[in-house]
Amino acid sequence: MILGPCSSARPGLSRVACLMATGAMLFSMHPLQAAGADRFATYANPVDLPYRYQAPSPFRPLQPRPKESFREAADPTIVLFKGRYWLFASHSSGYWHSTDLLRWEFVQPTGYAVDKFAPTVVVINDKLYLATSEDTRHIWMTDDPMSGKWRVAADISPGYQDPALFLDDDGRLYLYHGLASKGPLHAEELDPKTFQPIAKVDIPQSRKPDERGWEVPGDRNEKFKGMTFVEGAWMTKRKGRYYLEYSAPGTEFKTYANGMLVSEKPLGPFVYQDYSPFAFKPTGFITGAGHGSTFQGKDGQWWHAGTMTISQRHIFERRLGLFPTSFSRSGEVIADTYLADYPRYIGGSRKLTGWMLLSRLKSVSASSTLDGYSAKDAVDEDVRSWWSAKTGGAGEWFQIDLGAPKRIEAVQINFADQDAKALGVSADVYNYILELSLDGRTWKAAVDRSQNGVDAPHDYEVLPKPERARFVRLRNIHSPDGGKFSLSDLRVFGNGGGVKPAKVRRASLRRDGDDGRSAVINWAPAKGAEFYVVRLGVRPDLLNQNYQVYDGKTSITVASLNIGKGYCVTIDAVNENGITRGGRPACSR
Repeated sequence: MILGPCSSARPGLSRVACLMATGAMLFSMHPLQAAGADRFATYANPVDLPYRYQAPSPFRPLQPRPKESFREAADPTIVLFKGRYWLFASHSSGYWHSTDLLRWEFVQPTGYAVDKFAPTVVVINDKLYLATSEDTRHIWMTDDPMSGKWRVAADISPGYQDPALFLDDDGRLYLYHGLASKGPLHAEELDPKTFQPIAKVDIPQSRKPDERGWEVPGDRNEKFKGMTFVEGAWMTKRKGRYYLEYSAPGTEFKTYANGMLVSEKPLGPFVYQDYSPFAFKPTGFITGAGHGSTFQGKDGQWWHAGTMTISQRHIFERRLGLFPTSFSRSGEVIADTYLADYPRYIGGSRKLTGWMLLSRLKSVSASSTLDGYSAKDAVDEDVRSWWSAKTGGAGEWFQIDLGAPKRIEAVQINFADQDAKALGVSADVYNYILELSLDGRTWKAAVDRSQNGVDAPHDYEVLPKPERARFVRLRNIHSPDGGKFSLSDLRVFGNGGGVKPAKVRRASLRRDGDDGRSAVINWAPAKGAEFYVVRLGVRPDLLNQNYQVYDGKTSITVASLNIGKGYCVTIDAVNENGITRGGRPACSR
């Protein structure tokens, strides 16, 4: 039986229509945050949206048709328009709007090609104008995106992919575009009335993998002979400078990141910024921070919305991430990707909450296990692996033993959609109960979605109040779309109640003598550390790259460096009780 607010549609409404009509509840990122308290004004990546199930389509050139449906959204554009944030993403059948970047409501529009890649949007004269990567013949327009009604504003000559429209302060309009394994990005000035090109230039500074390690393909930038895809342009103007970001090496890699070019003019010439990549998340539960957009919020704070990768069922199996972004005094753009899939405040300082991960590699048990999908895979801190029960029935459950009573603040329930059969917009929802126990015998419901389920594949739930428990159990009521009850991770956040790790006092960085894009980083172990975060950058005050290192390792080889640039490094020690920042950065040429 399918449960939830639309299990019996209201008269005159289909189940899908009911889901759309109640979107303010069903498509919320964190329903508990409506209370307005600071502890609820938090989020955790990936952004929790009802990502669309993708049907096999002819435009999947890099892999055969998937054997099962998969969810996808990528290449996000977020713009502020009429007091709301508007979020557009690839192959999403529409777009979302929000007043606070937390609760997102879906609009299923008409009048433009909604199931296309890389939609870009620009505000011109109190209207939104939109272009996409696949249909390069049209520009669409609306003055009321809430209505979902769009119309063609211009017919233009085809020939661009991954477009980014940019309106300058003087009213001149520009288009930045490009997606290829060879060649650079391109820029054009457009007539703001007809959208026809006035001037065109290439941007050769947008590609140089022989000198930029982060542009080399691979989950560790290790595929030196692979194809590097340069794509995902986005333009930001601040204090008279033009910041052109671009993505490499490919959307399916953990190292999918954004580099930065800067110019004093909108068409260049551009200068590559040696601190690139400015948005980079190659490790952690979910990785990637590439192709997206950088925007300024209502409070003046800057954000980067980027593409995060799963890429298991298909290379385009992707999610969205939201990263606090800032400008340094000397003008560098920095997207904060430090532990960027941990809970973080959405406003104010936008810092981490201090709630640590309690669930990694803890003892687990389950009602049943499908062959090949171990229960341990639901606590391995890796979105690319998952546990699955044998059925999607109400008798299935998954349990974590935290080893001792811990203070629990929030959970992130990452459903894996094993064998789900949906395509497109799903009319089904997850129903479950999350229970806590001190002794494994007496249980208390902490989150009850047995009746008001949501299509929330990365359901981030802040508990009504902190709870002390040793055991965490997720009990299935209904798994949607014919799928099995499955979890890529059940992540539990809070505090272990113990002592933080000791400080890492010694670290070193040794550049590869044959390939300056690579370096070996070593450090002394710290007592009590469960893992380490390597912070790396071109100056002691600009450590904008982060690598998480697990399993007692005290060494890592990184291959994301720029040749001819010196680097500094420090190592933070982390456990379930907190973070101990590393010592003074060690620098090396």
